[in-house]
Amino acid sequence: MPTLPREQAEGERPEPVRPHQVRQVAESFGTDAQRYDQARPGYPEDLVARIVAGSPGPDVLDVGCGTGIAARQFQAAGCAVLGVEPDARMAGFARARGLEVEVAAFEAWEPAGRTFDAVIAAQSWHWVDPAAGAVKAAEVLRPRGRLAVFGHVFEPPAEVAEPFAAAYRRVAPDSPFAGRLARRPLETYRAGYAKIADTLRETGRFGEPEQWRFDWERSYTRDQWLALLPTTGGLTRLDSGRLAGILDAVGDAIDALGGRFTMHYTTLATTAVRTGTP
Repeated sequence: MPTLPREQAEGERPEPVRPHQVRQVAESFGTDAQRYDQARPGYPEDLVARIVAGSPGPDVLDVGCGTGIAARQFQAAGCAVLGVEPDARMAGFARARGLEVEVAAFEAWEPAGRTFDAVIAAQSWHWVDPAAGAVKAAEVLRPRGRLAVFGHVFEPPAEVAEPFAAAYRRVAPDSPFAGRLARRPLETYRAGYAKIADTLRETGRFGEPEQWRFDWERSYTRDQWLALLPTTGGLTRLDSGRLAGILDAVGDAIDALGGRFTMHYTTLATTAVRTGTP
């Protein structure tokens, strides 16, 4: 399990973790690819349609495609999708579902002269070095091609989030994610997407970025939420004993709510169009 980059003084707030700096976590999601694919939610159809309509053609590159959840939605919308995925197990699952995938970290991936009408990153851009990723996206986009970075804000109610955070700190105090707050305001996530926009501006190769937002809800039973939790970045590398301790605490909290709860999702996107000539 990765440790914090330096020791913390007593009472000192932990330094924020930049996920792309703990790449081994990004490459751990394939531990149970089938569970990941079944438990993780898809993306708003309005978001997919807006990206497709705002791109010059149907060729899409999916960065960190995972098991192909977003890619299949774009295929259903008429796109030809190529996935790039660092975890060979996730890539194998996606291939079995009909997606062409190349195994590599995006920053190191070799496009071999290929270009695309859209580059998407669905719940994956935080695992990419932001500056290198922005430059690479510009290099593989055709003129007027669109980069779309998007993901879910899915903080459960405090009655579920707080027992989870307490159990996580107890069983995995050495994790770089242990110091995170139980629930983070939406503005925290929006600030992160604003930073992505800043990085795109710094390349000088994109038009003015846009910020999109989609709000929706989904109801979870106890079993459904406990199936999703082990697919999240902070839990994929825990041993079965520590994972069970966290799931038991969260399960008890959901039982206290009557066995289910409603999740208020917000899907955020930063998107920009590539400028210039080939």
